[in-house]
Amino acid sequence: MLKFGVIGTNWITESFIAAAKEVKGFTLSAVYSRTEEKAKEFAEKNGAEHTFTDLEKMAASDVIDAVYIASPNSFHAEYAITLMNHGKHVICEKPMASNAREVEKMIAVAKENNVLLMEAMRSTVTPNFKSIQENLHKIGKIRRYFANSCQYSSRYDKYKEGTILNAFKPEFSNGSLMDIGIYCLYPMVVLFGEPVDVKANAYLLESGVDGEGSILLNYGESEAVVMYSKISNSYVPSEIQGENGSILIDHIQDMTKIEIRYRDGSTEDITVEQNKPKMYYEAKEFIELVERGELESKVNSHANSLAVMKIMDEARRQVGLAYPADRSNNV
Repeated sequence: MLKFGVIGTNWITESFIAAAKEVKGFTLSAVYSRTEEKAKEFAEKNGAEHTFTDLEKMAASDVIDAVYIASPNSFHAEYAITLMNHGKHVICEKPMASNAREVEKMIAVAKENNVLLMEAMRSTVTPNFKSIQENLHKIGKIRRYFANSCQYSSRYDKYKEGTILNAFKPEFSNGSLMDIGIYCLYPMVVLFGEPVDVKANAYLLESGVDGEGSILLNYGESEAVVMYSKISNSYVPSEIQGENGSILIDHIQDMTKIEIRYRDGSTEDITVEQNKPKMYYEAKEFIELVERGELESKVNSHANSLAVMKIMDEARRQVGLAYPADRSNNV
């Protein structure tokens, strides 16, 4: 059994735990929180025996083998590096860090300590994403990748009332691009690699993060168009356009229905049933990699995570979106 610790006592951590409990080999052993009360409450609720409020003590402890990190983005690198330097495997929520410099450091530390480091990008390890990969050849030469993730944030109403919650604070390396734009970019990089050029646009909120934005990415003989927002909804599917047809993806985050529409008018449903919790597949990928002694996912690879972060760094540079972490030398 792989003994897990978790960092972050929020709904996403609970979702991960619930999903991971369905994977053979998972056991929840420890919870870290900055407050003892919150750590004990979360541990009791989710069946963990141990609690920590000191990260160094948790990292040095033998009650955990691996850690799921779901702290605010700005803490990902610091926490992951501390844990990996003590020989712990790390699955880190997306985005993996605040910028490419931090990701490069995390990768280096993972290699130095011979531990697994994987970004918790759920969509790219699902059966339906694999179906896209296996059926991509059917639509001929690819000309355009269009990905759309626009989801009105429940926290935006509070923002408009004058209460700025973590989702809209630059000190936590948050905002629309980091929180949901990455769902558009990661599958693109896995499928097509790094673009040759990036052009970005965004609307910056007064708090200092982006409310929405779009990126145009040049692949030479094809292009990618990415749209994301936390201040508006969209109901338009994402699409990969080829010369012989298009692959339609209902929701780029979850990929629950995948259909090919051919140029001749015929259609093909290439959906694979995904009857597990949303985060099951990333937990399964991570646990099986550890069990096999592998130090990197072939899909959510170090190279893919770094490439995505470099795109986001360049997009942020173009729109004037900077985080305190960009100026920090802590990592």
